[in-house]
Amino acid sequence: MELSVHIERWPIAGVFTISRGSKTEAVVVTVELRDGAHRGRGECVPYARYGETADGVVAAIEAMRPALQRGLDHAALQTAMPAGAARNALDCAYWDLRAKQTGRRVHDLAGLAAPRPLVTAYTISLAAPAAMAAAAARAAARPLLKVKLGGSEDGERILAVRRAAPNAELIVDANEGWSEGDLAQNFDACRKAGVTLVEQPLPAGRDAALARIARPIPVCADESVHDRASLEALTGKYDAINIKLDKSGGLTEALALVAEAERRGLTVMVGCMVATSLAMAPAMLVAQRARVVDLDGPLILAKDRPEGLRYEGSLAYPPQPTLWG
Repeated sequence: MELSVHIERWPIAGVFTISRGSKTEAVVVTVELRDGAHRGRGECVPYARYGETADGVVAAIEAMRPALQRGLDHAALQTAMPAGAARNALDCAYWDLRAKQTGRRVHDLAGLAAPRPLVTAYTISLAAPAAMAAAAARAAARPLLKVKLGGSEDGERILAVRRAAPNAELIVDANEGWSEGDLAQNFDACRKAGVTLVEQPLPAGRDAALARIARPIPVCADESVHDRASLEALTGKYDAINIKLDKSGGLTEALALVAEAERRGLTVMVGCMVATSLAMAPAMLVAQRARVVDLDGPLILAKDRPEGLRYEGSLAYPPQPTLWG
């Protein structure tokens, strides 16, 4: 098995801001696996929140080169590497390679139905209330908006967005930016604005207050959930989970995670980092079973891969084999 690993930088259209900071480009790591005649690809986004860097992810993947040359298979990969961005890129490359080798689509190989187009959320970046209202007005025709919060003016922000987009379904992502002291106030503002889901209001590991208060809106774990091993700690605090392949460590674990979440009665959301369509493609398979889909990463970029996913407004179409799977 031949391995190639590359760091790529994709400019963002403007600035993307969440509670932890802003960025103007998406830094991704792409992996190619070749067996001589066929090529499989995967893409991941190293995330500093989890102690990941692009160089560190490349090093972790490169460290697997001897095992790959000895014939490390897809199943063994799941225990050979921990969950995270590096394993995600390799796992998705394995799936793509097998599809190319067999001439079958990944959904077929995984025993899934053919994927259908899905409505994805469109993200309103964190900014001053007036700026967020202006952004929401430009996106008001979209059916689902994801609103980034995490500051002292969050009540004003969400109400300004609601006024600017009166007909859109709104979900909120606080990115761990709230505190126990402002939790009730922010929940009430979201309730008044008709928000249907709030993602990760409190920092992971410091979210016990969610079990002690009435939750007027369903609360979704993001930073608090990675793979199946993290589900037990969510009991009593969360109503939903956001599955991201970079957290779960690839499509293989993500499919198992969605099944276990369903067994536990948790609502499923599928999300993404800001990345190209190569990262969105495998997530589209998990998203088929999700109540909320947030795969708008390529829409935030200045440009996507030439063979990227087709988006018609907020409708995202499954990938073609030239991209992945």
